[in-house]
Amino acid sequence: MTVRHLDTDLQVQIRWLIRRDMSDVLRIEQDCFEFAWSEDDFLGCLRQRNCIGMVAECDQHIVGFMIYELHKSRLSVLNFAVSPECRRLGVGTQMVQKLVDKLSQQRRNEILLEVRETNLGAQLFFRQHGFRAVNILRGHYDDTTEDAYIMRYRLEEGATIPLPASVRNRISEFDAA
Repeated sequence: MTVRHLDTDLQVQIRWLIRRDMSDVLRIEQDCFEFAWSEDDFLGCLRQRNCIGMVAECDQHIVGFMIYELHKSRLSVLNFAVSPECRRLGVGTQMVQKLVDKLSQQRRNEILLEVRETNLGAQLFFRQHGFRAVNILRGHYDDTTEDAYIMRYRLEEGATIPLPASVRNRISEFDAA
């Protein structure tokens, strides 16, 4: 796929992920992550009754996807990726906005996600969109000894929970600014 790099955002349609999208989703997953999900990982997750898959589509090409779970008071993002050639064109921002639009004061009021400590690009992207690091999961991943940062977006203004003062990491330094 050839993508025109414009001065404006790439406008995408965000829709439900369907079976025929899986090859494109897997390609994006492989392009984006060293420890990529397999097709079985995706299908196992999407078979769960509270799990939702969505894709961002532009000119009949899948350029991003997100997998999330619906919980009583929150959404939990399990996987989120934008094709490398479409980054910094507003695709991820439109996907985050779609998630935020699913929140409401009366029911679900926060979005949680985990980010690898080495994935600084994702940390900065989500921070730019109002997510804050609220916890650290030590040695969280099975494939490495890497930590995960739990990041949260809250619908209410000023309701984020800061990291304890004793915790020092790259994200806490950005949040202090």
